[in-house]
Amino acid sequence: MAEPARPGPRVRAIPDKRYFTIGEVSRLCDVKDHVLRYWERKFPMLCPDRRQGRRYYRREHVLLVRQIQDLLRRGYTVDGAARKLRGADAEPAAPSPAELRALAADLERVVQLLRQ
Repeated sequence: MAEPARPGPRVRAIPDKRYFTIGEVSRLCDVKDHVLRYWERKFPMLCPDRRQGRRYYRREHVLLVRQIQDLLRRGYTVDGAARKLRGADAEPAAPSPAELRALAADLERVVQLLRQ
């Protein structure tokens, strides 16, 4: 039997203003304050302005928080999402045939040494 579809998160419109407090971002993105503070350490691009000990997020920060949420919902870990956002999540290049032959030869030499 198929699982019933879960309703998606309710996306709230971002008000047209320059700065948002951590509480406002928390409500807009449905993320707890302490999670936002943790994400600031994990996602260097999430760096709100600080004045008088308070955080002030800009619109692009709110959009970034939503992007992080989307990656996490899609199954990324926090570290994986950070790598993805930094662009470091590209697949490693496949080894060339010459590199594969060299690796195979090295492996064969190791096997020979182990047999002796």
